[in-house]
Amino acid sequence: MFAGIYPILYAFFGPAGGLDRSAMRRQIAACVANPCHGIAALGLATEMGKLSAREKRDVIAWLAEGAAGRKPIAITVSGDTVDEQAELAGFAAEHGAQWLILQPPRDRTRPERFYFDFFAEVMTRTGLPCAIQNAPEYLGVGLSAASIARLAALRGNFVLLKGEGPVVQMRQVIAANPGMAVFNGRGGLELPDNLRAGCAGMVIGVDSFDWQARVFDAWQTGNEEDALRMYGTLLPGVVFMMQSIDHLVCYGKRIAAARLGLDVHDRAPAITATDFGNACARRFADCLGPLA
Repeated sequence: MFAGIYPILYAFFGPAGGLDRSAMRRQIAACVANPCHGIAALGLATEMGKLSAREKRDVIAWLAEGAAGRKPIAITVSGDTVDEQAELAGFAAEHGAQWLILQPPRDRTRPERFYFDFFAEVMTRTGLPCAIQNAPEYLGVGLSAASIARLAALRGNFVLLKGEGPVVQMRQVIAANPGMAVFNGRGGLELPDNLRAGCAGMVIGVDSFDWQARVFDAWQTGNEEDALRMYGTLLPGVVFMMQSIDHLVCYGKRIAAARLGLDVHDRAPAITATDFGNACARRFADCLGPLA
């Protein structure tokens, strides 16, 4: 359960601005039907900062319904108070989530001890295994290696880390936390080297998850040649979309949509897709093939 490739759902919106349940269900069905080792939701790729509390619960319920126990579920938990995060964690647990990824609250001006205490308190309020999203490059805050070790000693359900960083940095994180399963993200950049470094897996967008799952499986069976060949096919699209989180949400979602046969309607604030960018996304989607 704590290993492999976990696609994290994109938020597909309808023309009127609300979540498109039909599109979300198609995306979830594709994740269930194609190679991957679990499914995640409500992280940065899901535009969780744009979703209401009700919409977050809708995404969890739709994922639970679509996965129906066939793939493990990981849910990113966000919120500005311990009570808010604990409530969402409880809802996720009731709907079959196997583990949680805790994000720091939006106030990113506090000292590190504040986030340490915040995470520790949320972890006492759930029985599920927990990761923290320790991605200071994207979130503005993070825990030091020493704080991570103290938190792991304090809370027995803190058993995973979710990072977003270069592989050299991730190797240092893994070396400093030998008892933890460490996942990286960044759309799948440096996937083979992340596996060499000891990453348990990756939480990545839906755009190329099936290819990345095959890379992971080939690597695990010692078939490095096939893994690198497949990675070479998907890498240009990953580099294209992973210029920033906003770029990922815009164009990674469009690659996934093209493979799923869906339209994209953006919810503000969002960068505006260009004709050239859309053509690039379509080209990368065509290279990867449709997602049934």
